[in-house]
Amino acid sequence: MLAEAGELGIRSILLFGYHGKLIKLAGGIFHTHHHVADGRQEIMAAYCANAGLEIAVVQQVLASETTEAALGVLRDWEKQTQDDWVARVYGILSERIDERSHAYIQTHTEQTVQVGSILFDRQRQIIVKSKASEHLLSLY
Repeated sequence: MLAEAGELGIRSILLFGYHGKLIKLAGGIFHTHHHVADGRQEIMAAYCANAGLEIAVVQQVLASETTEAALGVLRDWEKQTQDDWVARVYGILSERIDERSHAYIQTHTEQTVQVGSILFDRQRQIIVKSKASEHLLSLY
């Protein structure tokens, strides 16, 4: 879909989706069906470590059965520490989703397409909006 959008000359794309699906893009996995590739917890754990989370919490995230459970670990840790870990980790994730998606389109089509992302949880509550998504939303 992303490469096709580039081929069609689309100038910007707003990815709006479930964090358990879009997180794969942050890891460079663009064929997101679970039979093709997974790695969601590994990607999430890597971004948690990059954000500076304690190793014990990163290990809990890695051991989570789902990305929703991993989000729950972050939310629990946030309550304990009074620090905004969800926004910090998901902010990094959303920016990387935008960067990797942009690069994927450019590599496969030689077109430049601005990409923004908005991730939501199982209750359809928005977790994060990337900076590019905020910009794209302001245009409409």
